[in-house]
Amino acid sequence: MRKLIDDVRLIFKCCSLYYQDGVGQKEICQILGISRPTVSRMLSAGKELGIVKIEIHNPDNLMYGQLERELEKLLNLQEVIIVPSSALPENKSALNSELGRAALKFLARILRDGDYVGVSMGSALQSVARADFFIENSVSCTFVPVIGGVGESRPDIHSNYLAQEFADRFGGKCVQLFSPALFSKRSLLDEFLEERTILKVVNLFRKLDVLIMGIGVPHKEYSTVLQTGYVDHKTLENFSERGAVGDIILRYFDIDGNTEPFDEFNERVGGIKLSAVKKIPYRVGVAGGEHKIQAVTGAINGGYLNVLITDINCAEGLLRLKK
Repeated sequence: MRKLIDDVRLIFKCCSLYYQDGVGQKEICQILGISRPTVSRMLSAGKELGIVKIEIHNPDNLMYGQLERELEKLLNLQEVIIVPSSALPENKSALNSELGRAALKFLARILRDGDYVGVSMGSALQSVARADFFIENSVSCTFVPVIGGVGESRPDIHSNYLAQEFADRFGGKCVQLFSPALFSKRSLLDEFLEERTILKVVNLFRKLDVLIMGIGVPHKEYSTVLQTGYVDHKTLENFSERGAVGDIILRYFDIDGNTEPFDEFNERVGGIKLSAVKKIPYRVGVAGGEHKIQAVTGAINGGYLNVLITDINCAEGLLRLKK
């Protein structure tokens, strides 16, 4: 046995059959007249002797693949997916299309029958729901809106509307959350949540396997919540002065992920609480562009997401900020 393992010529032939010709170990046993354990030892010896060198190539873009792995380790994320940035920074639709395809492809990979999927609101998620990506197999999962928005001026980016679009794409089903996005008083929200029809949906928040959400910024040029009337200029400016860098599901946070300076506002939002968000296995954030770097950083620092789908400009900015 020892002589066979020391036979470099035989080791080479064994490795050549296995790695180059695609011959299975059982067939190699028959071809070379050796046992299965010996084949296994020879394949290991081939690596040790340098006969076999295994390289992993990202077929789309090796640079992105390396950066994804680096960010996953640096930021302690479960997965990072990077897409190209738009050649024109002002071309938001092109970037959103890339992000949307990547996010929909990710969901198609991880979703399983019986899963509950939380859906936030906004233009980023609209791009995901409408992405140009063919879903081969339907998935019997339930999409759950995680924030209200009755009376919102853009129904196409409403959480209920998007949950239905996702359900249509995946061949699943959805529920509807008929709630305002923001209440004038915390006491009104508490009473509202006691309603049986609302409580039935809210109870599903504890069952979520996946949550997909955009990441907003408190900037008048990019803020969807400002453009749709959820907040006004004065409120947004006040939040920025107090250190707000972003929001998810209409909850604001600073660069450390701290929400305390904005609790008076956050606690009046009709939707899933951030404490519940942290318990969801897949917390998927979709955001791109250099203007989202601090918002993404705050969301990561707060533990609100563990999967990031972003573009190369934002990814490189995150790396610079971290280092």
